[in-house]
Amino acid sequence: MDLQDNVLIINDLNISFLSAQKSSKVVKNLSFSLQKGTTLGIVGESGSGKSVTALSIMQLLPSKKVKIEGEILFSDAGKTIDLLSLSDKTMQYYRGNRLSMIFQEPMTSLNPSLTCGEQISETLRLHLKMSKLQAKKRSFELLEEVNLSPPQKFYQSYPHQLSGGQKQRIMIAIAIACQPDILIADEPTTALDVTVAKNILLLLKDLQKKYGISIIFITHDLEIVKNTADHVLVLYQGEKVEYEHSETLFSTPQQSYTQGLLSCKVPQSNIRTQPLPTVNDFLNKDKNISQITLKTTISSTQWLEIAKKITQKEPLLQVKNLSKIYPVGTQWLGRKVYFEALKSISFDVYENETLGLVGESGCGKTTLGRTLLRLIEPTKGNIFYKGKDICALNNRQLRNLRKEIQIVYQDPYSSLNARQLIGESLVQPMKLHHIGTSDKQRKDKAVELLEKTGLEAKHFYAYPHEFSGGQRQRICIARALSVEPQFVICDEAVSALDISVQAQILNLLNELKKDYHLTYIFISHDLSVVRYMSHRVMVIKSGQIQEINFADPLYENPQNDYTKQLINSLSR
Repeated sequence: MDLQDNVLIINDLNISFLSAQKSSKVVKNLSFSLQKGTTLGIVGESGSGKSVTALSIMQLLPSKKVKIEGEILFSDAGKTIDLLSLSDKTMQYYRGNRLSMIFQEPMTSLNPSLTCGEQISETLRLHLKMSKLQAKKRSFELLEEVNLSPPQKFYQSYPHQLSGGQKQRIMIAIAIACQPDILIADEPTTALDVTVAKNILLLLKDLQKKYGISIIFITHDLEIVKNTADHVLVLYQGEKVEYEHSETLFSTPQQSYTQGLLSCKVPQSNIRTQPLPTVNDFLNKDKNISQITLKTTISSTQWLEIAKKITQKEPLLQVKNLSKIYPVGTQWLGRKVYFEALKSISFDVYENETLGLVGESGCGKTTLGRTLLRLIEPTKGNIFYKGKDICALNNRQLRNLRKEIQIVYQDPYSSLNARQLIGESLVQPMKLHHIGTSDKQRKDKAVELLEKTGLEAKHFYAYPHEFSGGQRQRICIARALSVEPQFVICDEAVSALDISVQAQILNLLNELKKDYHLTYIFISHDLSVVRYMSHRVMVIKSGQIQEINFADPLYENPQNDYTKQLINSLSR
């Protein structure tokens, strides 16, 4: 391969994780190239080596714990530079300046003690030697470019004051600040709703065209890869499965694994296949591919009948005129300024129902989910669970309620204690809520939950860092179920997962719902997933309910203009 046509060439890349006991190879003899001004999409299951490969290019893997072999060749003004041969000091010049990266987890990638504007300005001052005034002015422009307006507000905001989607856009602003030669985007739209994701993708395309940036795009959304990538690299267990032009790969995939990935996507239709096909179906040599489609299908009419029957019961949860108001600062003459995150919301949830909750980033979805648990205290209104007003409960009563209502958080990386064994994270809530009569009984139940959620008994003694994102989300689900709840709030529970693992988790949630008679509020920005999972769907904008209806009627005949806009964004 000729570096005249390529900005990056990787030859025979091998990456091994080192420990006192053994060496584990996670990327094996990987070779590919990135052409100048083009986009390479990298897809594969969670744990396939996508992010590790990207981190090796940026030289962000810990040298004492990771062994990297092969060549990572970068074209620098006609010269060929092997990034693996550079010293740490030299690599600092390239990293963030010539090579930039948008990380997968904006929640843990931003410095909580600095304003967002300071973090953008720092990059500009460090690499482009701008003055404070120049950096601030350019930071405002970058904030406008990533659709964060007014820029003054977001420049002065701290990460904890922003939604997940807004934090991701701050990360993108930092990454494009120096107009890099190569931009590695590791799941850059994971936390974004469809309308914002569409704008971000258009932004990246515009920047690529304007500055000739070459992009490596890692994502679990195959539609994004199909619509944005020139070439696609498919990884499985650290090895290259297929490496083709995008159009060729999507029209005629050659390998069973690729066929499985393409079949795992939740369909944008009113026909529900249960369970969803998974990659393992296609890798199972005992099955004929034609047999994989012979699963239970539920028509729109059947699904509507099921939903109507559920909503004829008494509500399990009733929310009446719920509001949440935050003080955000003080204006001239001491006048206090408030932000109303939830505005007099009222709705019901029925036993065994899955109520989908959708809306743009920052609309109040997560605030609503946490307010229902009183993790955030409501300002006004009532929340009735089984007829009892949650808002009137004291701390002891509220602790008992938490046994019945649980939440699976959006970020499986930061919601597990890094210093706690997985088994301890499952057993500890059982002890707190007096489930089980002995440590042995609680351990047995924890192992049973791990196995029920697709993990193994040996994982009881493992730590969170030993698992992929999909595995960590399974652990979070097992932890939520450890206290035997009846009501579970899934807050973007599959947003951080690749398409094949997403199908497995959705199947798991439906299976657990049936086995344990659970009721769900399912929060997601993925409209196809919400439609597939939900009996009814509630649409929120700016803290207010725009529309609530049975799933298929809402998608096929939306009554509200905002709902129409969201659904139209599906065809991106």
